[in-house]
Amino acid sequence: MILTVDVGNTRIKGAVFEGDILVEYFVFEKNELQKKIKNILKKYKKTTHLVVASVGNIEKESFLELEKEVKIHFVSHQDSFPFVNSYETPQTLGIDRMVLAAGATLQYPNQNRLVIDAGTCVTYDFIDENDNYLGGAISPGLRLRYEALHNFTSKLPLLSLDEPKHFIGKSTSESIHSGVVNGLVCEIDGFINEYKGQCLKFIIILTGGDTEFLAKRLKNTIFANSNFLLESLNRTFQYKIKND
Repeated sequence: MILTVDVGNTRIKGAVFEGDILVEYFVFEKNELQKKIKNILKKYKKTTHLVVASVGNIEKESFLELEKEVKIHFVSHQDSFPFVNSYETPQTLGIDRMVLAAGATLQYPNQNRLVIDAGTCVTYDFIDENDNYLGGAISPGLRLRYEALHNFTSKLPLLSLDEPKHFIGKSTSESIHSGVVNGLVCEIDGFINEYKGQCLKFIIILTGGDTEFLAKRLKNTIFANSNFLLESLNRTFQYKIKND
């Protein structure tokens, strides 16, 4: 069994896999890291490897204390990946984006793929049918957009994510919700349409914490899978074992 862990900007997500089957999914705060992982390892005693992808601010030492219980692998740029990295600054490409690209390459072979990860930031990553990673885009996610409107103005309130009641906001709160939610939906559909202008056919994978909220609002056909990064971590690690 393999335990995959995604250290994000806000929370930690994990999943236990047996082969390609996701057995159980976990979400917890960063200050609960060691306690939660120890409990997972106690529950799933056949776990042999802990595979970590981190973009969040957390020290490796927090994981290394678990080395007596499980073998630990931190995914890095030096690992084997199933695509050619054509990014102009490959060492600055986030590990999370590399893992998503690897998962899309392995799960959907011989196709053009666009992976959209809607979390703290929204990332767009494109891998062509010849397994070349070409790049993408990064923009603020829903939470960052709400916070930016509040933090960089003098009077706009800080709101939590909510369904816009009207497309045309009839109050300041309604206008913020419409601008944040509809703005991001239009952005995602706009990005997809731009890619459609460059590629005759490709698949679109939407993942991240805001997957369910956004998926039903998009006009384009997508594969929605909020656990795609954890699944991709598992596939990437198995690819590494076979190819190292």
